[in-house]
Amino acid sequence: MRRPLFLPTARQLNWLLPIAFLSLGEALYLRYLAIENGTVSLACQAGLDTWLCGTFRLTIILFHYQVFGGVALAAAVLNLLRPSLVLIALALAATAFGLVLHNADLSALAAGVLILSLARPASAAG
Repeated sequence: MRRPLFLPTARQLNWLLPIAFLSLGEALYLRYLAIENGTVSLACQAGLDTWLCGTFRLTIILFHYQVFGGVALAAAVLNLLRPSLVLIALALAATAFGLVLHNADLSALAAGVLILSLARPASAAG
């Protein structure tokens, strides 16, 4: 007997879609309105202490260590091995950040693994 594929229900998708779009929106906001905006970038590097500058500094540190792509790939591989809604959400959010914030190598691989995990049969426990 063939096992069913792991597909999120409509209710689960109602949680996954906002997570993915909000992550993508925040990543685009950080990239284009903080990191690549010369005025904001220079002010933050000069020591301005605002929440945007704190997020700017944290994002730069995480970018240098490829944390976005690494977390996305780890969550996607774990989701491939043991499908879970939490892992899909984490992988989607980290992949969005990684693709927008130039951790594209690991994030693109994570996106591929995440797509493959949706074609994988679900475990017997469901």
